[in-house]
Amino acid sequence: MARASLRRRGIGLLLLAVVATATAVLWRDPFLLVRGEFVRQRIVAGLSRGTVEAAGHRWVYAQREAGGGDAPTIVMLHGYTGSKENWYPLARELDGRYRLLIPDLPGWGESERKPGAVYGFPEQAANVAAFIRATSPGRPVLLLGHSMGGGIAALAAARYPREIAQVGLLDAAGVRFRENPFGLDVLAGGNPFAVDDEASLRRYIDIVFHDANAKPWLPWPATTGLIRKRRADAAFEQGVLDRIGRSSESLLPGEEAARIRQPALLLWCRQDAVIDASALDLYAQRIPQARKVLLEGCGHMSLMERPREVADAVVALLENGENAGDAE
Repeated sequence: MARASLRRRGIGLLLLAVVATATAVLWRDPFLLVRGEFVRQRIVAGLSRGTVEAAGHRWVYAQREAGGGDAPTIVMLHGYTGSKENWYPLARELDGRYRLLIPDLPGWGESERKPGAVYGFPEQAANVAAFIRATSPGRPVLLLGHSMGGGIAALAAARYPREIAQVGLLDAAGVRFRENPFGLDVLAGGNPFAVDDEASLRRYIDIVFHDANAKPWLPWPATTGLIRKRRADAAFEQGVLDRIGRSSESLLPGEEAARIRQPALLLWCRQDAVIDASALDLYAQRIPQARKVLLEGCGHMSLMERPREVADAVVALLENGENAGDAE
């Protein structure tokens, strides 16, 4: 009995030590919990982690090879304050017929950020073209872009048609859409996406998501980790927003979209509170061959709120090209 009691006490002390160590680690770096969840999501989506040097930057990206060697390659670009992980729900919905490359754009996520470098629309479009050449040499890709990434994708498709066979713009930046509180705040010099406490983190999530069921669950200490990271990135975020949101280049993607000749997809959610759905028709005026898809009951994060419907639209673009009709 005494020996069993000592064994139980030893196990209890060991568990207490493990819990204490884990608590101490999370206290020092609460974002570790978020990174761990991102790894879990990547594995569930069947993706692996890759790195590459392109355009003078070290890129970190998620990837999944396809069953056939001649399968189409899809490159996915995240939005402002986003990361490659935003695309994982869509990646799960796309079957193994396609090769997937999902990078953190330079300056964002795990990819390299260079002091003094500029990360506006023209610079990132050139960066993306270099990434495609490095990861899909001689094989043009379907380029998908969400929000800021949509503006980058539009500009890249217009300027680098040899690298991009098809383009899909999801809730894309780059045109002067119908006025809404978000846009007015940006034009006035604010950053509606700024996060520096729990209240602003909740506001940020409420702005980008319309479907409550799709909002990410953020328990403590994940919230603390996210808030600390966003505080640390605040100056960088403000600098990027100054360029893509209210400088002379903010409408450059829409202006140059008229040069896009590739088959294209324009997809929005009607309840998008960030980039109003009126932007869909503004882009369609410049890209008349594009298939238009307007989804109901979702907000700015269409790729996370309606991944099945987005996947269907992407597959239709790949399989039918410009012959795919509108879906409004």
